[in-house]
Amino acid sequence: MREGLLNLVATHRAAIISKWFDSAIQAYAPDTAAFIKSQKDPFANPVGSHTHKSVEALFDQFVGGMEAGAITACLDPIMHIRAVQTLTPSQATVFIFALKKILREMFDKQFQDAGMVRQFLEIESRIDRLSLAAFDVYMACREKIYELKANETRNRTFKAFERAGLIAKDPVKVPDA
Repeated sequence: MREGLLNLVATHRAAIISKWFDSAIQAYAPDTAAFIKSQKDPFANPVGSHTHKSVEALFDQFVGGMEAGAITACLDPIMHIRAVQTLTPSQATVFIFALKKILREMFDKQFQDAGMVRQFLEIESRIDRLSLAAFDVYMACREKIYELKANETRNRTFKAFERAGLIAKDPVKVPDA
């Protein structure tokens, strides 16, 4: 497969990454997406910077070895950002599936050949693996957020009870009967 469609995809790296980045920022409001796309300074636009770097690294894994650990590392920054925002899991991960549409539009003429269609099905399988990994990373981030919120609520409640005198700071040890 490396000599066929996947190699062709790899030769169009810059164009595909550009379109994929555009689809990734469509999850945001139009004015926010325009800012993310236009602002190139990573300090003024950390979301755009991390998103672009993640998309580039993910593309390289997609056309390369598809190593699970490397894919997770590529997805981690972008999914961390999306997990703390008000995006649903589908909104956070839909940009992965957008790669299918991008590739169909770019290489539509090559799909006249049955061999290329077969190769595209293998490519779609790779994209599906990326999307499942993205969902896993996103959900792990959300679980961590909920865990932190629960711990903070528990600690605040405990401190409030302690200040109210409902909980002793140093409980007295009760002798066994």
